[in-house]
Amino acid sequence: MPTTDRTVLVTGLGATTPLGGDVPTTWEALLAGQSGARPLTEDWATDLPVRFAGRAAVEPAPLIGNALARKTDRSAHFALTAAREAWKDAGTPHINPERLGVVVSSALGGLTSLLTSYDSLNNRGPRHVSPHMVPMFMLNGPSAYVGLELGARAGIHATASACASGAEAIAYGIEMIRSGRADIVVAGGTEAGIHPVVISAFANMMAMSKRNNDPQTASRPYDKDRDGFVMGEGAGIVILESREHAHARGARVYAEAAGLGLTSDAHHIAQPEPHGRDVARALQAALTDAHANPTDVIHINAHATSTPQGDLAELQALHHVLGPTAGQAPISATKSMTGHLLGATGAVESIAAILALHHRIAPPTINIDTLDERVDLDIIRDKPRELPAGDAIVLNNSFGFGGHNVTLAFRNH
Repeated sequence: MPTTDRTVLVTGLGATTPLGGDVPTTWEALLAGQSGARPLTEDWATDLPVRFAGRAAVEPAPLIGNALARKTDRSAHFALTAAREAWKDAGTPHINPERLGVVVSSALGGLTSLLTSYDSLNNRGPRHVSPHMVPMFMLNGPSAYVGLELGARAGIHATASACASGAEAIAYGIEMIRSGRADIVVAGGTEAGIHPVVISAFANMMAMSKRNNDPQTASRPYDKDRDGFVMGEGAGIVILESREHAHARGARVYAEAAGLGLTSDAHHIAQPEPHGRDVARALQAALTDAHANPTDVIHINAHATSTPQGDLAELQALHHVLGPTAGQAPISATKSMTGHLLGATGAVESIAAILALHHRIAPPTINIDTLDERVDLDIIRDKPRELPAGDAIVLNNSFGFGGHNVTLAFRNH
């Protein structure tokens, strides 16, 4: 796509997470250091190796209406809930539909609906498979339903990069505005993957924590005894808008979406490149795109899933790119509270980074009892940290199976 010098702003935020059904309650819980992990009460969880997760704090189906909920996957329920909040937060802007785009991504799409329908096929026969099944499990289903509701005609897209999908959706939305295709893009990620098949698969590959007796302390990025991530569910949506369009309508602005960096490891389908070389390239690309220097960075929301290898590879990349200033940019690992929302996590954590910049306060990382001795950067622990005033950049990192690396840079506006 041809690029322009259009500045992209963030004018609306929406989220539904294990910590809250909207942005204000999620943000309040993040600052309070609360955990959204809780035991799974379904009968199917009894014999699983992992019997807890970060269920959404508020059930989304009643919010979007039962008629629509019956013919859509839970991932679409989350996406619609967050998109409605973000659109309202942006002031319900008036826009030519041909200048409005949507990019909402997911790692798993409607997989749980597909698995449930397969059970119905086997147990009750083909006549009991829903006629809505195909749109329910399509990876682009949540994006399509958001686009249908808003009447978006500049393009409706769904990027697929595993756990980097939500962040890559925001990056694609930025590029849609920069290229001149759209004036507003509704962008983010959604996920609803809490299902026995998914949990069993992640647990058997030794990726998830098995602290069944104490779920709220299970997600512990940078702790010496971390043993894997905690699965969560929900959605995060941001409203991206060209500066000209936002200023013309007098929009409230949270931040400038100033830079993006996308790279790939080509190392392993599920393991990070241990030295973070390609993560470093993504970080540098985002800073270059934002016309920023390492000294401009005042805060980082790290991917930090609570896996032994991933947490350290990311820190090496930060050392490489930020150099002597790396220790001056305090780090939050908000997955310690939300759990890992897979394809939604990059969008939810972008919102946390944006609010940290906007309010000049960063959330803590919880559950660090004994800091890994190899962690030598400034991790915000146990309580929020005030951030300095003035012109500044915050970064959000997101990585996904397959070697996907996405860094987003946000600047105060």
